[in-house]
Amino acid sequence: MVRIALDPTPLHHSHALLDLPAKVAELGYDHLQLTPHRDFLPFFRHPRADDDLVDAFAAACRAASVEIASVLPVLRWSGPDEEARRAAVKQWKRVIEITARLGVGVINTEFSGRPELSEESERQFYWSMEELLPLIEREGIQVYIDPHPDDFVEDGHEALRIIRGLNSSHVGLAYVACHTFHYGGDLAGIMARAGRTLGLVHVADTFDHRRSHGLRYITNPPGTAARVHQHLKIGDGDVDWDAFFGGLAALDFFDRPDTVVVSSVFAEDEDVDAVSRYQLEQIRSRIAAATGS
Repeated sequence: MVRIALDPTPLHHSHALLDLPAKVAELGYDHLQLTPHRDFLPFFRHPRADDDLVDAFAAACRAASVEIASVLPVLRWSGPDEEARRAAVKQWKRVIEITARLGVGVINTEFSGRPELSEESERQFYWSMEELLPLIEREGIQVYIDPHPDDFVEDGHEALRIIRGLNSSHVGLAYVACHTFHYGGDLAGIMARAGRTLGLVHVADTFDHRRSHGLRYITNPPGTAARVHQHLKIGDGDVDWDAFFGGLAALDFFDRPDTVVVSSVFAEDEDVDAVSRYQLEQIRSRIAAATGS
């Protein structure tokens, strides 16, 4: 059965690392996603966790009866700068070690790189994966990649082509609902094309920045290349949630034991308890409606 996890990022500023599992359990979740944290896996830097801290976090999860559904590093493994890319590969190797030590079988991440240097970044991505894939496959880890806004690839269909180019059953797509409109907006088509290579999704809402003739948001200066999206609670944006949960149900996503649904609302930290509980209720009820269970 699918695992429903909480992304505890909104709690990072109010709770110590080792207190997060208990808080996640208090909010009703039995799984969490281990996201970038300054004491563990910071953004774009070498992991800060030694084996003792890794073991302490695992123990805190056991004490709270919370499992780690996935580990999410964000590193510059596709960066066009070669020195930065090599450093990111070294960082990734430690992430893989930590994930294996935790007994977690799923890593989800972003393509990274630069959209204005897409060809160069794609080349760097494949160089990195040539070195990392043997380690990933040896540890039996599944890696799911999100074509995040401002990555070298943002379109969902093109991301699937790049993943297919790796020729590995250990790499698939992470679909982040609030990135739908940067993916190109073809929610149903991307899910259908991904099939069983889609193994992890993030549940958060967003507005369609393309609406109102591109004036859904007004950014300055006009024509800026900035990517704008939100991580709102279900119902506060433009994502078609019937299509989202229905598309996943058509793939038997919710019946597989290895899939993960992550609540990842970042826009309402001041109301994190209520929002997290609301998200859990919505996810469960919408899964039930989509599957007829």
